[in-house]
Amino acid sequence: MAIDIGIAKKDREAVAKQLARLLADTYSLYLKTHNFHWNVTGPQFNSLHTMFETQYNALWLAADEVAERIRILDIFAPGSYSQFAKLTSIKEEAGVPEWKEMVAQLVEGHEIAAATSRDTIKAAEAVGDEGTADMVTGRLKDHEKTAWMLRSLLK
Repeated sequence: MAIDIGIAKKDREAVAKQLARLLADTYSLYLKTHNFHWNVTGPQFNSLHTMFETQYNALWLAADEVAERIRILDIFAPGSYSQFAKLTSIKEEAGVPEWKEMVAQLVEGHEIAAATSRDTIKAAEAVGDEGTADMVTGRLKDHEKTAWMLRSLLK
């Protein structure tokens, strides 16, 4: 069945390509945050363990929202580690850094996701996809706020 939501197929594909990058960043950040939740130690353990849990739960829900937006555009969403690894700009952490390094890496991850969000908004606005632009604006605000909250721990 053909889709007709007022956005040409090539434009939906272009927006979905950007959304796939945002999905990969979101999922990579989710994995990193969940890993740090499990493995954090030190004097900030309780507060960081709780904060990371709140953050990875929010990222899990965000990943679903982004993937569903890709499907709304009638494009298949990426969903494997190998696909995400090719699409993300967030560096994987193979070890267990100290808590301050964990926080610094999460700040960087949220800043990267914010930049990807901005690129996605621009792509959506360029083709009149207000639905995507609106959804991703919310994601942008969440990434900026989370980066600020984490960054505040390092001062």
